[in-house]
Amino acid sequence: MTSRLLLISDTHIPDRARRVPDAVIREADAADLIVHAGDWVAASVLEELQRHCEVLGVYGNNDGDDLRAVLPEVARRTIEGLRFAVVHETGDAKSRERRMDLAFPDADVLVFGHSHIPWDTVTPSGLRLLNPGSPTDRRRQPRHTMMTVVVETDGRLEVELLPVE
Repeated sequence: MTSRLLLISDTHIPDRARRVPDAVIREADAADLIVHAGDWVAASVLEELQRHCEVLGVYGNNDGDDLRAVLPEVARRTIEGLRFAVVHETGDAKSRERRMDLAFPDADVLVFGHSHIPWDTVTPSGLRLLNPGSPTDRRRQPRHTMMTVVVETDGRLEVELLPVE
């Protein structure tokens, strides 16, 4: 069996967009699980995504008490035998891989956000680091983005960074 994940972060609704982009909703409808790495801003975004698919998420630095009351700072889930962790902030990119190896020794994949910059690397210990960017606020990036991940039962990941038009 395989699982299809939609990875998003930093939706910043209604600050950066009025609503969840249609492209995100289409991918949510095709997913088995949505993973959101924080900075929702409005709790209505969580509620909307939950109408389309199960959601695993964390709160970010721009999320208020309403989201902090229902979401953890770090979320964990085993999917097809791989141990996933989700967190909003990982700090400076320069030493990120070393720090995340130390902070998440029990994870195989770490999904994070905050920077709005897509990221896909593997640390020296083998931890896969994934940041889907932002579907609503591209900052210095050429386009808005999200990621899809197909998790195979043999532990393989098929990761695709998708533009959000």
